[in-house]
Amino acid sequence: MLRYILLFLLTINLNALEISLSGAKENFKEYSILHIRNVDNFLCQETKDDFNNVTQIVCAFSKKPEKEFKKIQNDFFKIDTQIKKETFFLLITPYSKMKLYPMEFNLSVDDEVYQANVKLSKHWMAVGYKDEIPYIQNDKRSDTAINFPFSLAKDKLPYVGGLDIKGNPVHIKRVGDVTDYLQLKKYFAEEKYELCLETIENVLKDYPNSLFKVELLFYKIKVFAKLQSYDDLITAAKEYLQDYSSSENIAEVLSLIAKSYEKAGMSIDADYFFDRLFSEHEDSPYAKWGYIYKGEALEASGASSKAIEYYKKALYEAANIDIAATAAFRLAKFYILDAQPAEAAVYAMKIVNAKPSFFFKDDLKSGLQLMDSFAEESDYVTASAIAQVILDEMDKKYDEYESIVKDRGLWLSKTENKQEALIALNRHLDEYQYGSYEAEVQEAKDALFFDAVDANLSTKLAQYDDLIEKYNGDSIGNKATYKKGKLLLENKLFSDVLGMEESLLALDNQTYPDVKEMIHASAEGVMKNALEIQECQEVINISNDYNITLSSKWDDGLYGCFMKGADYTLAKNIAVGNLKSKDLDERKKWLYRYIKVAFATGNYSDVIEASKELVSLIEKDKDSEYKDVYRTLFDTYQRVEQSNKMLEAIVSIEKVYGITYKDIDRYVTVMTIGSDKKEDTLVLKYGEEIMQIQNSSNSYAQTPFVEFTLYESYINKENFNAALAIMKSLDERTLTPNQRARQKYLLGSSYNRLWRDEEAKEAYNQAIKAEPASAWAKLAQDAKDI
Repeated sequence: MLRYILLFLLTINLNALEISLSGAKENFKEYSILHIRNVDNFLCQETKDDFNNVTQIVCAFSKKPEKEFKKIQNDFFKIDTQIKKETFFLLITPYSKMKLYPMEFNLSVDDEVYQANVKLSKHWMAVGYKDEIPYIQNDKRSDTAINFPFSLAKDKLPYVGGLDIKGNPVHIKRVGDVTDYLQLKKYFAEEKYELCLETIENVLKDYPNSLFKVELLFYKIKVFAKLQSYDDLITAAKEYLQDYSSSENIAEVLSLIAKSYEKAGMSIDADYFFDRLFSEHEDSPYAKWGYIYKGEALEASGASSKAIEYYKKALYEAANIDIAATAAFRLAKFYILDAQPAEAAVYAMKIVNAKPSFFFKDDLKSGLQLMDSFAEESDYVTASAIAQVILDEMDKKYDEYESIVKDRGLWLSKTENKQEALIALNRHLDEYQYGSYEAEVQEAKDALFFDAVDANLSTKLAQYDDLIEKYNGDSIGNKATYKKGKLLLENKLFSDVLGMEESLLALDNQTYPDVKEMIHASAEGVMKNALEIQECQEVINISNDYNITLSSKWDDGLYGCFMKGADYTLAKNIAVGNLKSKDLDERKKWLYRYIKVAFATGNYSDVIEASKELVSLIEKDKDSEYKDVYRTLFDTYQRVEQSNKMLEAIVSIEKVYGITYKDIDRYVTVMTIGSDKKEDTLVLKYGEEIMQIQNSSNSYAQTPFVEFTLYESYINKENFNAALAIMKSLDERTLTPNQRARQKYLLGSSYNRLWRDEEAKEAYNQAIKAEPASAWAKLAQDAKDI
């Protein structure tokens, strides 16, 4: 008698959380087993109906998995996720019957076995079945019984290991290709590429049927890429793409073969593989690497503007910092060579801030060349910034070290950052007291505080600093501190004054009574400067730390910063203070801003009330800059579930904007309302508008939902020809097998209503063919049999 057949196995690893789903048969009856494992204990509980049947299992985790979890299902389970208050939930819903078990014991390692009412476990198992649970017998336990653990402390618990289908032990013999494969990975990590190739060839020769054949070929491709053996790489990659088309490494292989074809001068072949990479693996990081490779090829061919587009796509779409840094480096090199140093500096500083080690570890020679190019263009700030991050990684054993230390000090001395320049110059003098550049560096240091535009200011500041250092804590040093603060304030160097705040407040308040006013004035100055350049975090920090109140002329900037910083309370206070403005234009502006704050904070009643007032002020102005209040009003009604008001709002939106793609989701919402209320006229109106928008934009994001919904309304209206046409339109769209089965079944149903039986039969056949196991295929079969 056939007892057990393994049907499938699906494993999803979400870092600490692992979910595996398998199916099998016992006595020709299918069942499924779901294992959930986590490194920490977690809770799983059953929910039962009145008949003691399990209706759902809920498992709770304190941490959300780092990887995204996509819904999975089979014939027995549907597994969804939910996040509430930082807790991650798995929701397991059965299609038939289900039972939950904690897996507390491992018979190969545990010496004691007992039964307990387990609430928490690191491993839970759920069994899905049709009629009777397989292999497991639930014996009713007496409430009066004592639950002693069963212990075999003296002898190891029996453990068989893997069994084949006949129940015989499976003996796994360790083979040499495992060791060789691990050695190959070690060689690759150590950049010993020739040894990698030798190891690969030996393994393939000694173990032609090795389980690692696909990995060996993949490493062979990567080695050829490192060795720039492009012809060999192309040959190996072709074999890989032909034999292992479903491998998870396909995207990387496509990127490397495309690059190799470009390097080999075969652009047409390269374009083919680039197109496959970009279209089939759009979300893969290797598609972003592909953008860089494509950009390099275009730049080499003279198509600079197209190359820039690809570099920017890689920069702004990549989630990987290495890809983004590489793209930014290519852009910086291009713009510096194109005599656009300001634009080049933008991208160079992105690398400095996001991945400073890039200039040293990835391409030191090119990094040094770029650094020198900025200096040649008199952009000493960027040049010195690159020098600093290189020095952070470099030590004195490098020949370039001394000259970089020297150049950074000299470049900084030509910027406004005199203090940092002094530190950099002193560093060179300390490390190289008798170096080749000592005289040049000392000359730059001596002139450091005397070559500013305002020589008197610099001289005075230097004098004050000398006095503060020499007479620290003395009345002379205190007076120098006060005088320096006053001088900085007079020259509007507000941030520098705040930098002296601690030493200024330490002064005697009887001798220097206006210190607090100096600090307050400086804080106000910093806040105004930050507002002018929209340094919003600085504005918020100053506002919180110094309780600064500015005049109403700064309200626009303050509102923008508070909204940007999500400080909605302060933003709301500013808006409320301007709602009663006598200037109608100002009133409209602040009403609109108040609505934005209220919407962001979920105060929907305030949104509705204020929106009505704003609408009354702008309803005759079709081009008002605040007209998207109509959309906000619709979205608000949607959140408070006022469907009738939503219907009114969508009419206003259409009146103001016409039929636009931007509102397509709102049309879908209204269409759904019509469907729920069985108002076919409403469904038809907005469904046809959605179809019009999708056809004109050649974008079908709402397909096939809108077509299926329209079909039902056409049928309700007995407009069978229209129902037929809408189902036929889906022939041109990409659908899942289940969706295709549904479409073909409904198409056949439409033909039936029009007495076109042969065409109906053909449509039913196509529904069955699309997904034979689906409910639609079964309906189609039933319709054929009638």
